[in-house]
Amino acid sequence: MFKPARHGEVGGVSLQRSQQQKPLRSHDRLNLCAEMSYKIVNLRVRDVRFPTSLEQHGSDAMHTDPDYSAAYVVLDTDSGLKGFGLTFTLGKGTEIVLCAVKALAGLVIGKSLQEIVSNFRGFYRLLTSDGQMRWLGPEKGVIHLATAAVLNAVWDLWARAEGKPLWKLLVDMDPKQIVSCIDFRYITDVLTEEEALDILVKAQEGKKQREDQMLKEGYPAYTTSCAWLGYSDQQLKQLCSDALKSGWTRFKVKVGADLEDDIRRCRLIRKMIGPSSTLMIDANQRWDVAEAISWVSRLAEVKPLWIEEPTSPDDILGHAAISKALAPLGIGVATGEQCHNRVMFKQFLQASALQFIQIDSCRLGSVNENLAVLLMAYKFQVPVCPHAGGVGLCELVQHLILFDYICVSADLRNRMCEYVDHLHEHFTSPVVIQDAHYMPPKDPGYSCEMLEESVNRHEYPEGDIWKQEIQK
Repeated sequence: MFKPARHGEVGGVSLQRSQQQKPLRSHDRLNLCAEMSYKIVNLRVRDVRFPTSLEQHGSDAMHTDPDYSAAYVVLDTDSGLKGFGLTFTLGKGTEIVLCAVKALAGLVIGKSLQEIVSNFRGFYRLLTSDGQMRWLGPEKGVIHLATAAVLNAVWDLWARAEGKPLWKLLVDMDPKQIVSCIDFRYITDVLTEEEALDILVKAQEGKKQREDQMLKEGYPAYTTSCAWLGYSDQQLKQLCSDALKSGWTRFKVKVGADLEDDIRRCRLIRKMIGPSSTLMIDANQRWDVAEAISWVSRLAEVKPLWIEEPTSPDDILGHAAISKALAPLGIGVATGEQCHNRVMFKQFLQASALQFIQIDSCRLGSVNENLAVLLMAYKFQVPVCPHAGGVGLCELVQHLILFDYICVSADLRNRMCEYVDHLHEHFTSPVVIQDAHYMPPKDPGYSCEMLEESVNRHEYPEGDIWKQEIQK
């Protein structure tokens, strides 16, 4: 099951290097991996917040003053190897997610990594279907955010134990093993285990070539960093100009606060990026259904590829109505960053309610549940364009979309992954963007380990950053 990292493998980094420990000799590493069960002996969780609201980073029509934050989980094992995970929040309320993580800790501590991954579907169901705690969800809200943080740490631990970046761990798995990680409960009317396995087996053809392509070219990205709603026109113009010089051709604009201002800002950006670049707009759940149709129709002149989150993220039939009304204008509907679980995604797909599906690495139940959504999206032939940004979301979701292209969709048409240029400097393995493409991570793990200094400075409310803000 567990193979040591070898010099020259993808990543070329021993699992000890990422822990800042002395590297072991190869024969010691072999013995370690053969003998260690990686028993989880402790789970720690910390409230890490960044004061992004001070400069309006991340501002949109519904979230006007976000402080990008994370419930940050660390799993300690008896071998010294650690797993790191997180879930994303906007500041206030992160302490509630911490309480939920602590409530789940008793289901994790004492288990070995081998015990977990040998029946990953069972472990997923253990966390999501506890006879008492599932009443808080089930599989939605704060308890599901906490589940994502814990499972992200488990996947990070597994990838580190194998000495591979997570995307490579997934790509190298046998299709049957991938399927065994997924809980198919409530989605078999749309996707059975047999169908999922068939999709993965058929995608084996050309897999090596697609992996080589990604290693050479990377996965296409789009930027949201230029047009937050709180930015001035001068700032917007400068950021767009800089992005164009850096090779960006796909841009997303926040809309929804004021129609006339949206028309003005979208015209400005379309003029700057030119007719051949791709433009998307994002309302962050601002409108009712009829209002969404009317508002976006007025913005059709700037030729947006999609309108993102036009209404309540829970309103599946509302999204379907908007999709139908905007189709003649050539505007698709995208949503998913606040879609609770695989069951809702199933219904969005069944209702033809979206034309672009936006998975989130921390809203759903980690890799396990996202695998289910990737496979359903393939069956319905709806392109996946993940939500990213925030704290660590780019670092995480790049692994999932690489797997999707290499092992599921085998298609890049109308596909791209969001990129936001904030807070990457706080991670030990930050994303690498080249020519507006995500370059595949090389370090072992899920890329969500944060620098200890950054965690200490930004921990709420005791970190130095917050002590200074509170004193102002």
